[in-house]
Amino acid sequence: MKNFTPNWFTLTMGTGIVAVDLHNSPYHFPYMIPLTKFLWELNIVFFGIISILFIARWIFFFDGAKKMLRHPVQSMFIGAIPMGFATIVNGFVMFRGNQASNLEYYLWWIDMVLAVISGFLVPFYMFTEQEHSLDKMTGVWLLPIVPAEVTAASGGLVAAHVAQAKALYVVYTSYILWSLSVPLAMSILVILFFRLAVHGLPHKDMAVSLWLTLGPIGTGALAMFLLGQTSSGVFYGTEFELFSRLFFRVGFMIGLLLWAYGLWWFVMAMMTTIKYLKEGLPFNMGWWGFTFPLGVFTAATIQIWIFTGYPFVKILSGIEIVMLTVFYLIVMIRTLQGVWHGSLFKAPCLSKETGLPMEEIKENINIFK
Repeated sequence: MKNFTPNWFTLTMGTGIVAVDLHNSPYHFPYMIPLTKFLWELNIVFFGIISILFIARWIFFFDGAKKMLRHPVQSMFIGAIPMGFATIVNGFVMFRGNQASNLEYYLWWIDMVLAVISGFLVPFYMFTEQEHSLDKMTGVWLLPIVPAEVTAASGGLVAAHVAQAKALYVVYTSYILWSLSVPLAMSILVILFFRLAVHGLPHKDMAVSLWLTLGPIGTGALAMFLLGQTSSGVFYGTEFELFSRLFFRVGFMIGLLLWAYGLWWFVMAMMTTIKYLKEGLPFNMGWWGFTFPLGVFTAATIQIWIFTGYPFVKILSGIEIVMLTVFYLIVMIRTLQGVWHGSLFKAPCLSKETGLPMEEIKENINIFK
């Protein structure tokens, strides 16, 4: 409990997005729907247990927990809390629909608050309490920024299942959340490209961080797709009714452009991962970065197929779903092994060592060192 860190919430992110993508997959197999519902229910259990342990650390080890906010890597994973919670909210929409409309509505607002806190609190500590440098920058910087747009995408689903008066508030807020996240995330990607060009690839312990680039791109596109589609019905009878179709068309074009931009990072992430594998890629909790970013990018691909019906997009979404499932199984098995051996329970912010920042980062993520 004393050493419990927020990066465990990435497990709920990965489990949740696998359930969502398998449920929405253009390819269906026997027992797929019951399986996805089981994964969603299992994810609720995971989130509950992890939340209890995380809260308990703040209650019983408050001084040690505060140090987490000053850690240049560990603090970033606070953003995993609202992103993991968003997958649970989406599950209520998919598996319970109108039966849980009020519940999913209020849960969505809770997720919105958590996302906003992450988006402002962590960067504030980055500016005031933490030490960063360009050569040590990775895609982890995106983690506290992306939750707002994840919640915006979730809002597109929730708004379609609640009363119009409530849906209007959700849609308006979701567009604001999208604007709080996507432009800033795109700026970080520009800096990340510059850092990679000048300083080369990060240490192999942080290799998976390149996959995190798909997170803001995939979710930003997905939010535009879902909000544009929902707006067509939500704005009926309002002052925006004449523009409702415009919301959909503009949203689709913006989402398509973002998704196409993500293809570059998708290919680059695969190429660099292959290079790292040749050198030996040690397992760490950062491996969960293989799942959620790819998962939201896959969700955007599925939406493009739904809107266009293009066969090649359907095939691509199938390939991405297979990759996501394989990644998830590998990472989950390795995580369970780490839990069994107890090697994953270590909080770097409590380390008594005073070495270089990179040494501390390696201690945070390399569980077999």
